[in-house]
Order: sequence, then structure tokens, then C-alpha cells
Amino acid sequence: MKITPSSRVLSMLGEIDFDEWQCLAELIDNPFDDFLDILRSGVEWPDGFTVSVTLPSSPKGVLEVRDTGRGMSRDRLARAVRAGWSGNDMHDKLGLFGMGFNISTARLGRRTRVLTTRAGDPDWIGVEIDLDQIKDDFEAKDITEPKSDPSQHGTRIIVDRLHVTRADWLRRNGASLRNILGSVYSWILTEHPFELYVGGREVKPVRHCRWGDDRYVLYNGKERIPAYIPIDEKLQDGIACRDCGEWQIGSGEVCSVCDGGNLSVRERRIHGWLGVQRYLDKTDYGIDFLRNGRKILRWDKQLFTWNNPDGIAGNEEPEYPVELAHQGGRLIGEIHLDHVPVTYQKDAFEYGDRSWLTALEVLRGVAPLQPQRARKLGYTENESPLGLLFKGFRRNDAGLRCLVPGDGNKPVHADTRDWGRKFQAGVSEFQTDEHWWQAVLRHEEIKKQGKEARTIASVPVQPDEQAVLGALGMPVDIPATGTAKPGAGAVATVAAQPVAIKERSETRSERLARYEDAASPHAYLSRPFGHPELGYLKVRTLLLKSGERLRDDNELHVPVLLDQRSGNEVTALVDSEHAAFRRFGMDYADLLLVDLAAVLKVRARSDWSPSQLVAAIRAESLQDSALDGTTVGAEARDLLGEIRERVAEALDRSGGHTPAYGHLSKEEKTATEEAMIAAGRLGLLGRLGLDSGFVHHVPALALVRLVEAMPATFMDGAAFRGPYTGVSSPSAKALSLARVTGCLADVATLGTFVGEATAPQLRRARLSIALLRDELAGEE
Repeated sequence: MKITPSSRVLSMLGEIDFDEWQCLAELIDNPFDDFLDILRSGVEWPDGFTVSVTLPSSPKGVLEVRDTGRGMSRDRLARAVRAGWSGNDMHDKLGLFGMGFNISTARLGRRTRVLTTRAGDPDWIGVEIDLDQIKDDFEAKDITEPKSDPSQHGTRIIVDRLHVTRADWLRRNGASLRNILGSVYSWILTEHPFELYVGGREVKPVRHCRWGDDRYVLYNGKERIPAYIPIDEKLQDGIACRDCGEWQIGSGEVCSVCDGGNLSVRERRIHGWLGVQRYLDKTDYGIDFLRNGRKILRWDKQLFTWNNPDGIAGNEEPEYPVELAHQGGRLIGEIHLDHVPVTYQKDAFEYGDRSWLTALEVLRGVAPLQPQRARKLGYTENESPLGLLFKGFRRNDAGLRCLVPGDGNKPVHADTRDWGRKFQAGVSEFQTDEHWWQAVLRHEEIKKQGKEARTIASVPVQPDEQAVLGALGMPVDIPATGTAKPGAGAVATVAAQPVAIKERSETRSERLARYEDAASPHAYLSRPFGHPELGYLKVRTLLLKSGERLRDDNELHVPVLLDQRSGNEVTALVDSEHAAFRRFGMDYADLLLVDLAAVLKVRARSDWSPSQLVAAIRAESLQDSALDGTTVGAEARDLLGEIRERVAEALDRSGGHTPAYGHLSKEEKTATEEAMIAAGRLGLLGRLGLDSGFVHHVPALALVRLVEAMPATFMDGAAFRGPYTGVSSPSAKALSLARVTGCLADVATLGTFVGEATAPQLRRARLSIALLRDELAGEE
């Protein structure tokens, strides 16, 4: 069988940069194309649609790709293995380039055998391409194999004499390979009855863990922004060449690029969805772009960067995520662009093509996503689908406002990422977003209880008026019940005692069931607790609702009560109104660990001291609560970034840029300029004082100065929710302002000098962070 070009050219194709998974994907695309043709034809296909990849078991092993497709005739096979030939329509198929087969097989090994057969054919027919044997006559060896069953059909590609490094990678990375292919082909594997096996194990589609279609947030308390936005934008049909794939400008009978006459009218459509992931991730966020069902771009972040359409350089910095960039992002999507051309490696689109540029405009508009930046550049608000999601979900505050699970104080990003892993693992409890949703609601409930507790604690206890009157020597009213001690002028009375009817006492099980009915789960403290030396307990922590008192078997009021279930399962009940929490400010986890330590000590027969037990369990099970400069400093900087954004927006609304910049000291202005230069924001230097851009670069402590100097600009719900302008009393105004500036000074100090902070300062800063979050506007 003749093949072209020469073996030397084929060998050179093996040097083209294809990763191992890309090589396999090229060999999987073609059978998937065949399967899609079968589905479109409507014929029955009882043998199923299966592609199986056998990985090499040793460095000298064999790679085989087998499918249950229709098989090929001898003529079709001869063309299929010829470098540069493609029988595929450039706009309908995954296998876009005829070179793909040659590149992938030459990159994997030195010899490739292709065997194919159709139902009813007597034999498997094929060709052997041996790069060490083929000469300049372009002759490849014909091969045949007998069939055990005439009804067999499909194609087999066997590659041996594998390159050592690639054979070793394939042999050691089966799980990683399945995960990549499960992501690349996730839409196809979900939407069609196709099966893909790699190394004897089925490849499962890697689906997006997104919020449900009915979830939304309220922006500014009134605008409803959904967490899932379907996209279906049909563009004007175009004329494309079926041979080279080029879209035609204008009308004509031949292709303007290849001069071929194989032209046809094609649909141009942008469809899919944009949405919000249920957790933040540092890398796994962004938009997936697909062509004919295969992902060309995964977790792509191009749409998060605004490029000036006028071509002015210096405006290419990312717009999302910005304020909390180190935490990652959660905006995601899956967009189909079947009409947009891709590169031969199928790892990028042709970004200069007008079809790609049109898609960008449909999805993210032409204006910057950041409203402050858009206003400065003269754009109206970005109302594109991505602009809407950015407005509603750019922040990551815990609670309903941003749709982020929390523990009543802060987001629980580590937990939500773990739940995401369970979603991908197929754990049934995490397949819908209900687990995340309940954690959001529990955060709001715990936060509400905390605010109520702080309000009650701030109200003075009602004095005993009778005691005060007595101390002043004034007449004291004797209680009508006759409970006062008889004395001069007093007549003792004895009330009739009713006969008490003894009622059946509540059993322990009934009491615990009553507590559970009056409790809500605490997401953060519901987790495994323990230590490798002690073992672990699976703890479900419940927080009693207001008004219910927690008592043990001796009727003593306790802050925490454990109910040990079967095995290692424990239910922990916590009374949030106990004096230990309300009066003395202890954390729920503090006393929960004390009780759990006692259980684990007995179970493990440990000789550790109580303090050693508690310290070890906390270090192992609550690592994210560590009071270290790195953790608390990051929390402080996150909050400061959010406050800078709010302060800048408040200045833009009020037009107070110039006076605000004037309040900075000479040293602060110098530090601001140096920070801008270090950040590469040279274009802002000439606009200092003309807009609010400097706010993002001023020293953190300068924010305190600005709020103190211009309280009417930032209070009353502008940046902070505390009242100011409408308060008549000067002392009350000062108190409302001090609630903000006092905590802000703590947070700014820690964000600047975190390396020098002591443990008491870190504790104070963490409390100030929580209190300052409560003061942010829109957090009611």
C-alpha cells in the first residue's frame, strides 16, 4: 500500500510537540466521528459505541486503540493513513486534520499497524507503517488477519517499539490520562451513549460542579442575578469551504483560499452556558470552549482580561479575580463554537479570526468588567452575560449575598473544595448543590444568632428596683404572693399547696431527639476529629436554636453534650447561649475539643495529658484555624482589598477624588507612587487626585485617615453601613465612626506589619476582621 510522504517526513512529524494525551485523543477522535455519523444516519447499532485503549505494561509494551465502529474499505484505509489527507468535513468532525494520525503515531512509536474490518468482511485488512523499513518508494506492508466471527466490525491501531519516555509516561499515568480525557470529552460522553475505556477502566466525564439553574443572588438587595446563564446566540449563516474549512467573504462559486468548489452554507451559533462553581479554586476556574463536542480550551481565562479595542497597550491586566486573587476564582462556563477554526494541535482557536472575536463580544461585551474602570474610560455598564455574573459573584463573602458557604464567621473554602472532590468522585450526597446551599443558610443562621447575642450583651441588665429603693431608705412594696420574710407590721400568710401529680420523666433518647429538633447543623465543626495516635471520630455538630437549654443526664446546664452513636459516629450538641460562649467569649470549638479529647483518650487508652490531647486534635483537625501570621495576614489583606474597592466606588459616586488625595501625607503620597510603579500602573501616575485609582495603592493605614477625614462619604451605606449624616448627637456620630475606624486600624496594622505580630495581636486582629465585616455596607 502506497503512502505519502516519505518515511523521513513521517519521522519528522513525530517531533511535533504533542503531549501523550493529545496523541491518544487524535486516535480517539476518528472513531467518535464514525459513531456520530452512525447516530445521524438513524440506523440501529446493537453492538454499542465503544473505544478501548490498552496501555503498555512495560517500556517495551504495546499501545492499542480499538473501536466498534463501521470499519473501512481498503480504499478508505489507504487514504486514511496518507499524511495530509482528510476525508472529514472541516466543520462537522472532531478529526479535523489528516496529519493527526501520522503525527500522533509517529510521536508514540516507530511501528504502527492499522487493522480494520466491516461486518460481513472475511478478514481484518490493514497496513504496517514501519518508520525504520519504509523507503522512498512509499510502499507500506499490507497485512491481514483472520476473523473469528464474520459479524465483527471496527478498527484497531497498534503502536509498538514505543519511545521510552512516552511509554513510561503512559504506563505510570493511567489515572491522570483518564481524568484529562474525561474532561476533554465530557460533553460527548454525557450527551451520547459512547463508552471510552483506558487501561481497562471506564473514562467518566469530568463534569462541572456548578450551582443549580434556580440559584441566584440579590445585588444591592434588589437586582436578581442568576448563578447559571444559558447562552444561545445564532449568528447569520455563512458560506464555508468543506475542503480547507475557510469561511468565505462575499459570494462566489470557488473557495477564495484553496480554489476548490466544495462550498456549503453553514450555521454559525454560539451556545452553552456561563455560571458559578460551588467552590473557589486557584486554577480550576474559567471557560471551556468546545468545537464539535471536544474541548479545545479548558479552564480558559482569556475572557477575564479586558483588551482595549482601540489597541492601546497597558490595559491587558486581568479583571477577575482581583480583590482576593490568591483564593482563586469560581466563574465557569461551557461554550460551543463549532464554526470557529482551531489550530492543528486542537489546543487553541484561531484568535485572529473574526468568528472568535465575535464570540468574545457576545460573551463579555466590549467594556471592562469592572464598573469603576468602565466609567473612567467612558463606557456604559457591561451588561453582557459575563458582566452580569461578574457583578453578582465577583466577591467571595460568606452567606446569601455572594452564595458562599461559611461557618457563621468566614467562608469555608477548604470544606467546599473537599465537597467538590466528593462531587467528582460520585458521592450521592454531593451531586446536587443542596449540601452547599444548606451550608449557606446555616452560616446566615449562626451569624444572626451571633448578632443577637452581641445586641443582648450590649444592653445593661435591668436593676432590682426594690433593692435600690430599700438601700435609699424608701418604702418597699411587699410582694402580693406573701413571699417576703415576716417582720414588724407584716402578716405572714401561708398559701395552699396544690397536690403535685407525678409525670413520667423524659428519657435520655427523647431529650436528645428534642434537642436535635431544635438545632441546626454547624458545617465547619461537622467533620472528622482526631489524631493518628488516637484515632478519629466522625462528628456531626448541631447548634441549638435560641431559647433551648442544653442539659446533661444530671440536669446540669452544659455548653456541649456528646451523643455517641454506633462505631465512630458522634453527634455533638452546642448551646450557643451558654455563659461560656456569651459571657466569656469562648469559641464553640474550644469546648467541643475538650469533650472529644476525653472520648478519644479512653478509646485509645492514651496517657497524654488533657492539654496535650486538645492541642494535638486541634492541630490535626482544625488546621485552617491556626493563629499564625500567614493565615491571619491573608485574611486581613483580603478584607483590605475589598474595602479599597468599596472606598474607591464611594469616591467615584461622590466625586471626592481630589480632596481624598489631599488628605494623604507627603510620605503616604510617595509610598502610593512607589506602589503604582511596582505594580506596573504607570498610566495612573499622571492622574493622581483626578480619579480614585490611587486608593488601590495607598498604604493600608492611610485608609483609616481617609475614613476619619471624610466620614460622610463612606458611612451611611456607602462603604460602611453605620449611620452618620443623619445622627444629630456629635458623640453618637463619633461612636458610630469609631466602630469602623477602630477595627480598620487593627486590620490595616496587621496587614502591614504581620511579621511582627504577637499571638494576642493576632487574636485581636482576627476579632477585628470579623467585626469589620459586619460593618460593611450591604451585610445586613
